[in-house]
Amino acid sequence: EVKLVESGGGLVQAGGSLRLSCTASGFTLDDYAISWYRQAPGKGRLGVSCINKSDGTTYYLDSVKGRFTISADNAKNTVYLQMNDLKPEDTAVYYCAAGDKRLIPTIWSAGPPRPEIFDYWGQGTQVTVSS
Repeated sequence: EVKLVESGGGLVQAGGSLRLSCTASGFTLDDYAISWYRQAPGKGRLGVSCINKSDGTTYYLDSVKGRFTISADNAKNTVYLQMNDLKPEDTAVYYCAAGDKRLIPTIWSAGPPRPEIFDYWGQGTQVTVSS
């Protein structure tokens, strides 16, 4: 069974940090481009970051650049999102998604892709940042 499982969310004060994890089972993350998305209440799902594991290239939403870092641990088949200097506007459910490793990084170079093009999604993890 193909599955993505996120963890690491929680409640944190503004300025704090969290590290989200996305672990895959049933497939190898090396075969996909992995992205993090978030969805705030009443809003659509928005791309936050992507890692192209073929060459290590990373992409970020402008509002998180310099605060968030995406990385991968091949041995654990896991992708991480380190989030520092969190702000109340970062409050959302965070999802990881896996998709075509040739197509998705190309799109990300111009901005986050539409969520519909991804093949697999996790169940999400809640991040709440208090002011």
